[in-house]
Amino acid sequence: MQVGFVGLGQMGSGMAARLLTSGVNLKVFNRTPEKIQALVDQGAKAAGNLQDLADADVVFTMLADDPAVTSLVLEENGLITHLRTGAVHVSCSTISVSLSAQLAAAHARAGQEYLAAPVFGRPDAAAAGKLFLALAGKPEIISRLQNLFDVMGQRSFVVADAPEKANLVKLSGNFLIASVIESLGEAMALVEKGGVDRHAYLDLLTSSLFNVPLYKNYGALIADRKFTPPGFAAPLGQKDMRLVLAAAEHLDVPLPLASLLRDRFIRLAAEGGTTRDWSAVGALAAQDAGLLS
Repeated sequence: MQVGFVGLGQMGSGMAARLLTSGVNLKVFNRTPEKIQALVDQGAKAAGNLQDLADADVVFTMLADDPAVTSLVLEENGLITHLRTGAVHVSCSTISVSLSAQLAAAHARAGQEYLAAPVFGRPDAAAAGKLFLALAGKPEIISRLQNLFDVMGQRSFVVADAPEKANLVKLSGNFLIASVIESLGEAMALVEKGGVDRHAYLDLLTSSLFNVPLYKNYGALIADRKFTPPGFAAPLGQKDMRLVLAAAEHLDVPLPLASLLRDRFIRLAAEGGTTRDWSAVGALAAQDAGLLS
């Protein structure tokens, strides 16, 4: 099977490296060419442009946002122009529900297949093949590619036939993660202001009622106030709150907490937090409480 991978940021590079372990013939493309070399050293072939992926049976994309996906897939000389009839585009990016539906329609018109496969997990999980994948698309296409999903993730979940439903699930999940980050930050600020060590407090929480990786991992980042280098940059969190609110508005579903979280990310950006991990939102409560300058 000839596989292509487009987008070699922190997540994409780890995912592409995992695909190499499955023995597929892998071609990789990135708009910043220097990010390709590490994968070439591991056995991948470099694609100098998107046209070099014309022989691919399946192409994965892992890109930052809607504009990046639109530019590399839909616009003039984009991926959709070069994929052969019957080839599959698997979008792992966290994008809007509306763009995912647009991609499905555009690929269908071109005689190509499209799956949405957004992932849950940070760069270390991508490199270790420990992601969770939310899959949506034609069942027969998912079945055909299941061995590749198994290499990239510890488990995949088929959520619907319509690809955009996977993106709705992904956005709702990121909304929940951001909610945990904010609530952890507020709770830690409360107990710390009252004289309790925040690390001891986190140990109590994650050894009892909240003994789950999400609370442990993000709680540690907040307690240690270690927000650089970012595993998931704050502007991406802000983008996801914007997209989940757009989906909610389309479906007439009020999400008051998501509105609050959007404003918290905007505040973080206004204070120069764009180079930090999105867990830095969890430190705003300590700042509000006078614990941080």
